[in-house]
Amino acid sequence: MSDTTHIAPRDKAEILAQALPYIRKYHGKTMVIKYGGNAMTDPALQADFAEDVVLLKLVGINPVVVHGGGPQIENALKRLGKKGEFIQGMRVTDAETMEVVEWVLGGEVQQDIVGLINQAGGKAVGLTGRDGGMIRAQKLKMLDNTDPNVEHDVGQVGDIVSVDPSVVKALQDDAFIPVISPIGFGENNESYNINADVVAAKLATVLKAEKLMMLTNISGVLDKNGELLADLTARRIDELFADGTISGGMLPKIAGALDAAKSGVNAVHIIDGRVPHVLLLEILTDQAFGTMIRSH
Repeated sequence: MSDTTHIAPRDKAEILAQALPYIRKYHGKTMVIKYGGNAMTDPALQADFAEDVVLLKLVGINPVVVHGGGPQIENALKRLGKKGEFIQGMRVTDAETMEVVEWVLGGEVQQDIVGLINQAGGKAVGLTGRDGGMIRAQKLKMLDNTDPNVEHDVGQVGDIVSVDPSVVKALQDDAFIPVISPIGFGENNESYNINADVVAAKLATVLKAEKLMMLTNISGVLDKNGELLADLTARRIDELFADGTISGGMLPKIAGALDAAKSGVNAVHIIDGRVPHVLLLEILTDQAFGTMIRSH
């Protein structure tokens, strides 16, 4: 917990009062939060994140957490003597890697997040895409970025077929905070590793979320000179894809964010997860942290 003893009681009251318009505006709304990066690995930022999520729930906002776990998966693979491989920002997932992904994401990582939120006074419930038949998927057909006639085989990496949010809505209505691992299932009950940014974007769309917030390890989307791009339109994003400014792991993140914006999510923010209490700062103040993506 941050030390606030140096702040006078009157100032604390003023800070709380300034949050009131935002609490009123977003009361009853759903916020989908993609949790990743430093915020997932730094103990102080982990605690800040859990407190933010619990506070949002307590003031009547409905947070839904979707988490990644790339570094944790990488560490687990190393312990097994296996090296991770990526193609165009997507992890190549053979059957053995898929087993590791399931027990790391659906077990270790998810339960750490659930525990942190519960410790902060919330009621978190861990889910994978299998629970409640939430995320149906099929094998991802990945075409080469430069030659669309070439298709890369990335193994058990999934492309979302459909999302049934019933189990998430039921938990929200019962005062729980859903924490979702990005694992889907296919028509033959096979498991698929799905990019967490893509899952968060799709969930935000089907839940008709007010905001989609993606925590990253950078201050937002940067141009070639490293300067922050605070506001992006679909046309500008296409230009950044074309000239290579957006590449690698940012490709699925930005593509998913843009899809959500085009599909009715009111605001999509890519924000700096290294900033303490960045969720509260983004939602309950007029201070912007990162890049906002608009459909037009």
